[in-house]
Amino acid sequence: MEKVYYVLFNNHTNGLKLHKVLRSKGLTATISPTPRSLSKCCGVSLIVDEAELEEVREAIRENDIEILDIEYIKKDVNNNRDVYC
Repeated sequence: MEKVYYVLFNNHTNGLKLHKVLRSKGLTATISPTPRSLSKCCGVSLIVDEAELEEVREAIRENDIEILDIEYIKKDVNNNRDVYC
């Protein structure tokens, strides 16, 4: 199963700030609801690419953005329930 990496935040402001920074660097960053299995934080997280994790961490440090953690869950698609366009 594929891993999906989430950057978790205390507030949505830091999430939006990091999203802007990552996109300006050409990195993958998708705003997403935070899976409750990972955290009960502010509810906003960023999905980032596993191959870009070191660059994401560097951007966090360089821009002094406060995060809770970077965690992953295993992607589990149920074809009977999950429908994507």
